[in-house]
Amino acid sequence: MSSSNSKGLSRRSAASSQAASASKRSSLSDSLSYNNNNHQNSNTLCCLNCYNYRSEVLEYDYSRVTDNASSQQPFPRIRSRGEYYIDSYNDQPWSWTFGTHESNGIWCNSSDQAGSIMSAMVWLLMMYSAMTVTSLTVTEGIPVPLGLMYNCLVTMSLACHAKTSLTDPGSVPHQAIPSERQRMARDSHSMCGQCQTFKPPGSHHCRICNRCIGRMDHHCPWMNNCVGVANLKHFLLFLSYTWTCATYSLVLFGWNYFFCADEDCTFHPLVVHLVRIMTLLALGAFLFTSSMLMNVLYGVLTGIGTIDRLKKKATNTMSQSEEEPIQLIDIFGIAPIYTWFLPIDPIFEDFDRVMGYTMPQRLDRERQFCEGQRSMPPDLDHSPSLDHMPKCVNDLLPV
Repeated sequence: MSSSNSKGLSRRSAASSQAASASKRSSLSDSLSYNNNNHQNSNTLCCLNCYNYRSEVLEYDYSRVTDNASSQQPFPRIRSRGEYYIDSYNDQPWSWTFGTHESNGIWCNSSDQAGSIMSAMVWLLMMYSAMTVTSLTVTEGIPVPLGLMYNCLVTMSLACHAKTSLTDPGSVPHQAIPSERQRMARDSHSMCGQCQTFKPPGSHHCRICNRCIGRMDHHCPWMNNCVGVANLKHFLLFLSYTWTCATYSLVLFGWNYFFCADEDCTFHPLVVHLVRIMTLLALGAFLFTSSMLMNVLYGVLTGIGTIDRLKKKATNTMSQSEEEPIQLIDIFGIAPIYTWFLPIDPIFEDFDRVMGYTMPQRLDRERQFCEGQRSMPPDLDHSPSLDHMPKCVNDLLPV
């Protein structure tokens, strides 16, 4: 399942279609999901066989502009509940600005100087380790394949670090509203006292990023960013690759120290000092990443993030927790498994459910899309200004 090449692909995911325009306020805002009964009673990973992705196009090309009525692209067929279409509309800002505000085109936390320094230190230390191993390779202290493998691991680790730092961790937009499933499950919903917006379950307001973050685990100064629902995959990959780098170097140096018995495997005297410093760094990185991996994996297995866990322990309410484990597809998406190991944005099978909110603009697109009665112009104005918001969310739902 692949979407268009629009920016912010992770925020465009498969959405469930509704039966037809005669549906009376069906759970339209619960798009991106399949039948509730199937969701509760089945462990099916994803209904990928609901359509033939090789021959059937389930998305509307918003970039296609034409004034000729005869050449207008047709709408995909109306599908039954439990099937998907791809909402590839890109409503993300295109401005070349850095920041954490909703209008910034590139997510980058520049308000925390300490976090910026710690994030830069990660790059310096990883590049130092790569330089040390490269020096060992050049001086024939280790075989070339071993040095090349380590540098590949360092490259992947730094790529995941950059992706974690520059990816929106799941900030809640000001236009966010509860999904239909959430409105049916409870009568009242939380509001953020700082953002004055809807606060999805499991979200927290980060005073450093100054945004509410969906399913927030913690704010990591080494990433200079929050770890939330949208960049948890990249954070896990960074920890995994860094842990592998530390283990790899410790095993490499340990083998040379304990089992090297001839001059062929002896390190060059000028490189020995670099190796000693790197050994201490690798040991510290191994202990730290091991602790963080266990912490994050505990949160995945229990569904309780670091902030929530600390709050529950402080109030002695851990035994009253009702959270469920986080599914792997809610972290790595529904793309092929080989993409799970790459620092690319996941495509969620149910964007609204994973993020914890829905958007009136997306509901409006879905209504037009499913009814097939009105054209969907490419220049739809999805302005973030509250002046363009409808007076009532129910105006966006089919009647």
